[in-house]
Amino acid sequence: MTSLSAQQIQKPIGLSSGSVANANTAAIRGAVAAAQAGDSQGIHFLYARFSADVQRYVNSIVHDYHEAEDITQNVFAKLTRRIGKYEERDVPFAAWIMRVARNAALDHMRASRAIPTEEVRIDDGGRVHMDVGRSRDLRLALEGLPEDQREVMVLRHIAGLTPVEIADALDKTESSVHGLHHRGRRALQEKLVELGAAPVVSQTA
Repeated sequence: MTSLSAQQIQKPIGLSSGSVANANTAAIRGAVAAAQAGDSQGIHFLYARFSADVQRYVNSIVHDYHEAEDITQNVFAKLTRRIGKYEERDVPFAAWIMRVARNAALDHMRASRAIPTEEVRIDDGGRVHMDVGRSRDLRLALEGLPEDQREVMVLRHIAGLTPVEIADALDKTESSVHGLHHRGRRALQEKLVELGAAPVVSQTA
């Protein structure tokens, strides 16, 4: 079993910024290797280094601090099992853990089918806000969309992901995301018209 030394964990003192960056990268590599070998110190180091960033990122998707906290804890609780799949030659660990976090957040959203109900409406700038009094209408309209269109609409306008990020997260092409977004936006407007709560919807993806 690989043991993570104190030298690997502690930040070096008196080094240039480039040297510190290299040392930090080496510490992360050491922690990953230790974690993959089953050393709990490696997991503890990675948690201390990345948990705050992961939680902020997850919160930007789910828009709920407590849910983001739970999802983050779950990501690191399962890291011992997942980290064996990580290979540095594919992607830096920081990018890999954020991808794991994104997938966990999206899985949570799909499982709960959570649609935020405050401060949401679609204006002529393509942004989504809402008056609380219209939350029921928007919820009904969103829930009436096909699942793939609804998911793209929620991720684009509520979670704030870009079309490229949505394509990557859902394993779709960017052009298919644009198509789903266009159809979903049009269908959403039609449903809101039926409910007497039609917004002005931008044609910009």
